[in-house]
Amino acid sequence: MRKTTLFRKLILDEEILLLPGSYDALSAKIIEQAGFRATVVGGYAASASILGKPDVSLLTLTEMVERTRYIADAVEIPVFADGDTGHGNVTNAARTVRDFERAGVAGLFLEDQVFPKRCGHMEGKQVITAEEMVAKLKAATDAREDPDFVIMARTDALAVYGIDEAIDRGNKYMDAGADLIFVEAPTSEQDMIRMNREIKGPTFASMIEGGKTPWFTPKQLQAMGFSVAAYGLSMVYAASWAMRSLAKELFDTGTTEGFLDRMISFNDFNKLVGLDQIRSREARFYKDIANSGSKGGQ
Repeated sequence: MRKTTLFRKLILDEEILLLPGSYDALSAKIIEQAGFRATVVGGYAASASILGKPDVSLLTLTEMVERTRYIADAVEIPVFADGDTGHGNVTNAARTVRDFERAGVAGLFLEDQVFPKRCGHMEGKQVITAEEMVAKLKAATDAREDPDFVIMARTDALAVYGIDEAIDRGNKYMDAGADLIFVEAPTSEQDMIRMNREIKGPTFASMIEGGKTPWFTPKQLQAMGFSVAAYGLSMVYAASWAMRSLAKELFDTGTTEGFLDRMISFNDFNKLVGLDQIRSREARFYKDIANSGSKGGQ
């Protein structure tokens, strides 16, 4: 089964799909080995890990596609990518879809913020007109080669115009061809329940530690009607906390000895990144060479 087809199926399954966020190939491998069925790559974590900068449209399309290609190549599970605002108008949105599809991802999402955008839980957001976003979505769906390639429409209209406008946009975006709808940063359970009741299509929830949206368990989100629950920043937050703690330990004590129980070992890390499989493959090919050489010597 193609990853696009699998990802679409996972979204439409009765059980809610959990999407931890990866920001590089290593974090994606850890997510896959933990047993998750898919991963999402967001611009927030990618911008932080690539540039050391916040999510304010500094990361280019080329940089994001390159990072996502490495991730998709490193794992067997479907990868869901961040297409940002489409990086421009309808022509740019079409290119964004083509570039990500060729990178091997199972789908992407586009948002209706004004460029330069900002993280959905930041203040001061602005959105383009619904009509302009509809045009981008039509261009995006027309550009995909695989009909199972998932395109999610994200709207940030809730913070700008309120819940009525966000729901209206969600339905307009579904009519324009979106496969999944994400109303960004709802601040109440009531709004979350209402959007699932009134938006005519699968919906996406984002759980961000310290963000604007109330925290709910996957079972609670599923009961509200959400099809997907993403934990897009958990991995990068945990990694940042661990690295900052280690840096302080090393600076203060001059050694990492007191941190060893919070680190993976040399051998275990080699297993994590697949060294055993690479060595086994090398041995197989070198054995063929050795056999060929011995026969030639006879």
